[in-house]
Amino acid sequence: MPLPRTYAHASKDWRAFLDDAKDRLGLDSDNAAYTAVDAVFQVFRRRLTVPEALAFADQLPAVLRAIFVHGWDGTAPPVPFASRAQMTGEAKAIRPHHNLTPDQCIAAVAWALRRHTHRIDLDRVLARIGPEAQAFWHVADPAAFARRIT
Repeated sequence: MPLPRTYAHASKDWRAFLDDAKDRLGLDSDNAAYTAVDAVFQVFRRRLTVPEALAFADQLPAVLRAIFVHGWDGTAPPVPFASRAQMTGEAKAIRPHHNLTPDQCIAAVAWALRRHTHRIDLDRVLARIGPEAQAFWHVADPAAFARRIT
């Protein structure tokens, strides 16, 4: 079996994603962008069952997949989806002394994520999880960006 592309190009894919996320978040540092991405992932992950989270993670490039599952307590029961404002507040509360996460963090990370994943496959998984998951990762105008898988 050949080496999967997602592993062969993991660093390059991560750099491209992080640059897009940082730009979209309006942040200046890799550290601040990473914190925002990780926080958004944690907020989403808290609302999923283990099978749902693993199905979602399977759609992510290698480094994002690792970030998504890092430190996860898969035994914790999922919490209900909340309003965008409430979930944004949750993201901003993660590592509060080192968190510059902006108010549009979920939309910004969704934009970057969609630019670096396969749309049809991601949408199929989100549809199985449910409308709240689809709304969480919704991008208003997906035609506004070209897929940037390197």
